[in-house]
Amino acid sequence: MAVSAATRVAARRFLEPLPLLEGEQDDGTLNKTLLDYVWKKPGKGWMLLLLMGLGGTGLLTMAIAITVAKGIGMWGNNIPVAWAFGIINFVWWIGIGHAGTLISAILLLFQQKWRTSINRFAEAMTLFAVMQAALFPVLHTGRPWFALYWLFPYPSTLHIWPQFKSPLMWDVFAVSTYFITSLLFWYLGLIPDLAALRDSSTHRWQRRIYGVFSFGWRGSARHWQHYKIAYLLLAGLATPLVLSVHTIVSYDFAVSIVPGWHETIFPPYFVAGAVFSGFAMVMTLMVPARRVMRLKHVVTARHLEAMCKIMLVTSLIVGYGYLMEHFLSWYSGNKYDFYQYANRRGILYDGFASAARDPYIPIFWLMVTCNVVIPSLFWTRWARRNVYVMWVVSILINVGMWCERFVIVVISLHRDFLPSAWAIYKPTWVDLTLLFGTICFFGTLFLLFLKFIPAVGVQEVKELRHELHKEHAHHQIPEFSQELIAITEMESGRSER
Repeated sequence: MAVSAATRVAARRFLEPLPLLEGEQDDGTLNKTLLDYVWKKPGKGWMLLLLMGLGGTGLLTMAIAITVAKGIGMWGNNIPVAWAFGIINFVWWIGIGHAGTLISAILLLFQQKWRTSINRFAEAMTLFAVMQAALFPVLHTGRPWFALYWLFPYPSTLHIWPQFKSPLMWDVFAVSTYFITSLLFWYLGLIPDLAALRDSSTHRWQRRIYGVFSFGWRGSARHWQHYKIAYLLLAGLATPLVLSVHTIVSYDFAVSIVPGWHETIFPPYFVAGAVFSGFAMVMTLMVPARRVMRLKHVVTARHLEAMCKIMLVTSLIVGYGYLMEHFLSWYSGNKYDFYQYANRRGILYDGFASAARDPYIPIFWLMVTCNVVIPSLFWTRWARRNVYVMWVVSILINVGMWCERFVIVVISLHRDFLPSAWAIYKPTWVDLTLLFGTICFFGTLFLLFLKFIPAVGVQEVKELRHELHKEHAHHQIPEFSQELIAITEMESGRSER
């Protein structure tokens, strides 16, 4: 039976990817829509969120002051759980900052066009997340004013030198390098847009401020040539950091001999988990921002679906890591190691009833549910194209990733080799205030970023539009492709009108 041409075209259109840009866009409309939120007067919702964020930041300042004044004894740390919330929150925030470099650098080198509209979100999130992470190791030293001596290798007349054999020293170099490179990469991408804000501003002081930060950018051919070279060089420099930073963070645990920490699978498992939580946080922030800032024409369903697919892949890798560490604990024949993993799952082991009655067992199964079971929804196209589903799932993923760090740190430590050394860890109000305060400080920085800097790279989106039209003109894109067709996004199962 012959198939009509119209049927074949409809079938091909169904298989074509969703558009990267929606609607009839040109350089003028892109300039107007993407810079509009910067020039618009702050709304009541933005002001309310900013006040809430500033209030939480005030609580963070109070918790830091109490910690510095009275010492680490204000935290719930004990022996054997010596780190607890300090390293849990440090690793969690570093992981959240991982998606920025992946989206910016690796996807740029692989010429993935869908990164264009979301890279600035992710890069800003990276910087703000690393800032939160850096607080915890410094505070945990107990005397932060001495951290400069202990952590940075400079000539000292006091002959106080860092211990380079310590993984915590490796963290200092890895995280500081990651932050500096990410900052340079983010700022370099901002320069053309800062110049656009300078040229479109109507107030003298705005023009001066944006003019200073744009370094006299004029958009000449020479400027663009140097810009492209520098951007690619920084992308190449930042790419190894995606693997190296969280690999080194995993060494905080993997090089020890503590059961539950001494695992060779930790480096790839930590990197996958970092990308997992980073993309989840990008999704958590982007879904409401694209609606409030009216960015649906540049942050389309294609971008959101691509991120859902990456979260699904990294969820599978993380789930594989969970299975393998439990399998290897059995395969190794080490009774201490196997007891540790039986203790997490709540399984009676070798007559020790204590393994089946660990108080933290619900946190382990919450971790498995949030990181493995719930992301499996993204196997369905319905979940990958429903913004409400993907937003809720992204929040639960970050809850699960925090629980994962809690499981690794607290459950591995609170029952040591000697039962006489066992202890229960309970966070104090200072611990909880530090966690809540860093979330509020992170949100405050992100709100300020959205208000004073274009959340989407204007020049990059313009360049993408020209590339799509050029490919269409040279017949590199099929005539029936959705790349240049305005379509409506499906939300909550029905079309928007």
